[in-house]
Amino acid sequence: MSDKPDTAPAPPRPAPLHPDFLRLPIAHRGLHGPGVPENSLAAFRAAIEGGYGIELDIQHSAEGEAVVFHDYDLARMVGSEGFVADVTLDELAKMRLGKSDEGIPTLAAVLREVAGKVPLLIEIKDQDGRLGENIGDLQDRVATVLAGYDGPVAVMSFNPETVTRFSTVAPQIASGLVSCAFSEDDWPMLDDETRTRLATLADVDRSGSSFISHDRTDLGNPAVASLKARGIPVLAWTIRTPEAEATARQIADNITFEGYPAARP
Repeated sequence: MSDKPDTAPAPPRPAPLHPDFLRLPIAHRGLHGPGVPENSLAAFRAAIEGGYGIELDIQHSAEGEAVVFHDYDLARMVGSEGFVADVTLDELAKMRLGKSDEGIPTLAAVLREVAGKVPLLIEIKDQDGRLGENIGDLQDRVATVLAGYDGPVAVMSFNPETVTRFSTVAPQIASGLVSCAFSEDDWPMLDDETRTRLATLADVDRSGSSFISHDRTDLGNPAVASLKARGIPVLAWTIRTPEAEATARQIADNITFEGYPAARP
């Protein structure tokens, strides 16, 4: 009979967030503005030129390929009916963002453009509809595209199941939860138990998260303070004024911003 204690092995430590994510303000959907649409290569070039990190969003094409687009439908940014997930990659490539000449880029195209110059924060949009387990394989596709990428990169999602799966298939890449207060008004599709669990950030450890990106209006959440006390980095979204930035930085380690020139170190 062995004298060794009968204990389960400790889970692997999550991959740490690269220091540049805490040093450079992160441009929300790139550095976009008049004539430069969000989540476009032009917005990402502008962020690089400005010395900012980049945050972007991932949906998938009809073939399941990772494309850079925030909304589930095409109406706001393209002016077309239908959903991104129902459109082929070839058809998406012909579409233009707003009234610009900018198209909808693939994640692979963005990686070629950024090429490690600035940190890249990638949000995988929830594919379940209720932040549940029906997530498909988009996070696996993202992991495949990121394989071999040489630059500071991190992946996040509102859906803990997405983060859990990503941290399993790509443990070498930092992953984290996007979070907020999950009020009933903003999240009517969730039941009370789920909203409470998410609002208290109860899935951070289970999901393999090494950071959180939290709503600036809920930074006083005791769960945020608890994570920060443990040394888990806290990013704040989305900052739109210097005053809001000053307030957020009293708690957050860094910010995601838009609409004004955030101060660089």
